Amino acid sequence: MIHHVFVYGTLLPGDVRWRYLEQFVADEGIPDSVDGSLYDTGFDYPAAVFEGPEANEGAVDGAIILGRTFEVAPELLDDCLAVLDVEEDIAGGRYRRVSIRTHGGADVWAYEYAFGFDLSPIASGDWLAHRPAHLALELSDD
Repeated sequence: MIHHVFVYGTLLPGDVRWRYLEQFVADEGIPDSVDGSLYDTGFDYPAAVFEGPEANEGAVDGAIILGRTFEVAPELLDDCLAVLDVEEDIAGGRYRRVSIRTHGGADVWAYEYAFGFDLSPIASGDWLAHRPAHLALELSDD
């Protein structure tokens, strides 16, 4: 059973939707990456198209998406995925949950873009480096 999630956008620590994932994670996560292409939707959140056997047509061969892999406590997995499914559906069902393997070797759940936006490529594959400054949250060690 998959009990990890890979996030690459606003669900990352320090971004506006981290609070939805933070309550479920069992660890601090690890930097990770996956094959695929990252895009700016123009709506203050990114879209990912993953490569692989079931790749979406929009993926660019050889591109990489940077993100973070988190372990979710097994007893919280269903609740976590339910919350994330609702959050990802706020874009009108334009995202779908898929299982993929990261470069770090983890089998994870991730959210892939499906349709509906005019997208601009993020060449670096790094949302945190690309995101608008107003989306960054101040994190403290308190």
